[in-house]
Amino acid sequence: MFWEQSIQCDAATDIGLRRQNNEDSHCVHICRDEAEWRRCGHLMMVADGMGGHAVGELASRIAVETVPHTFLKATSSDPRKLLQESILAANHAIHERGTQNVDFLHMGTTCTALALTPLGAIVGHVGDSRLYRVRRDRVDQLTFDHSLEWELERQHGTLEGIYNAHQHKNVITRSLGPEKTIDVDIEGPFPIMPNDTFLICSDGISNQISDPEIGAILRELPPPQAVNMLVNLANIRGGPDNSTAVVVRVGELPANVIPSPLEIVPEESAILDWSWLFGFWGIAMAFVIGLAMQLFGDEFHGSVLVIISLLAAGILSLALIRHRRLMRDSQLDDDSYTHHSRPHRTAVSLTSKALLDLLLKIDAELQRSARDDGWGVNWTEHEQALSSAQLCHREKRFPKGVRDAARAIGIIMEQLPRNSAHG
Repeated sequence: MFWEQSIQCDAATDIGLRRQNNEDSHCVHICRDEAEWRRCGHLMMVADGMGGHAVGELASRIAVETVPHTFLKATSSDPRKLLQESILAANHAIHERGTQNVDFLHMGTTCTALALTPLGAIVGHVGDSRLYRVRRDRVDQLTFDHSLEWELERQHGTLEGIYNAHQHKNVITRSLGPEKTIDVDIEGPFPIMPNDTFLICSDGISNQISDPEIGAILRELPPPQAVNMLVNLANIRGGPDNSTAVVVRVGELPANVIPSPLEIVPEESAILDWSWLFGFWGIAMAFVIGLAMQLFGDEFHGSVLVIISLLAAGILSLALIRHRRLMRDSQLDDDSYTHHSRPHRTAVSLTSKALLDLLLKIDAELQRSARDDGWGVNWTEHEQALSSAQLCHREKRFPKGVRDAARAIGIIMEQLPRNSAHG
């Protein structure tokens, strides 16, 4: 990624239809200058608090205050280590606050943070809030859910006979705050391509919207409209939880910049130095001399020299294998080394036509409910947007139709009667 590439970013959060308060928090920091960006990168994050009443809300708020504060003031040149230390600092701050008041004991929050850096996209993650990347028609989940469901599947390979999704769907295995120490997943750098779109979201969205739907919405809609569509769709499907979405789209490369390859292959760092080369060269020469001695009549001494050279070659080869293994292990343990990660799950996004069909069906059902219950919708404005979407469908201009249909749905959802929904 280059500093000159533009960043489109927007965020939306909603209490949902069944909660009394919003325990989600989020933050977005776009660097002010190139020097700051080269040091740490743009930062976006979502935290989903837990603990009931105002406790979860407090935990998530501490997280979104502590992580960017620590991330932006640190002097480390390694964004992976910088992001890890920032999330660990948030865990410490939440845990300390929790021990000061019995009502706050065991409060916690998820934390999913994305840093867009010169090296690529760096991800810091604890909990089950997710990070997606949409690239053309593919949607990749770049985070591993720290949930009972995902952990059991990783251990056993299947959930058949050992897991009841209805009973344990919301059980998470890792969060910031309850424990003094915590393991933080740091992944990346992931290569960043022009027009890559990233979504960080709480489970209020990922539990209600499928990955193919998420991919299509992020592909077809600009970030401000995408975040609203995701939140609206989560609420249309019942809104059982708080929902938060942060969407960021990376712009095109500057005209004078040559793009990097799509996948970066790390170079072999265990390069042979001259001592290894001289060793193999000496063994090869001894082997040749031994063969020559056998050829010219000194078979005994020639055979001894050949055998010694073969044994030496075997010993040196084993030493080289061990040396490379030690070098590789030290790189994996070294936070300054570049780690290239892979998505944890991949799906194909809905086509533009399939998404438009879905949104038109949703609008028809939503419109029926809104008219029956007398919502104060601006039906003239809605009809203009809906008519445009239907015309685009007939003319097979599906991307434009998706934007118009999303606008029509948004006009209705602006009048959602919140008080009666909360009961």
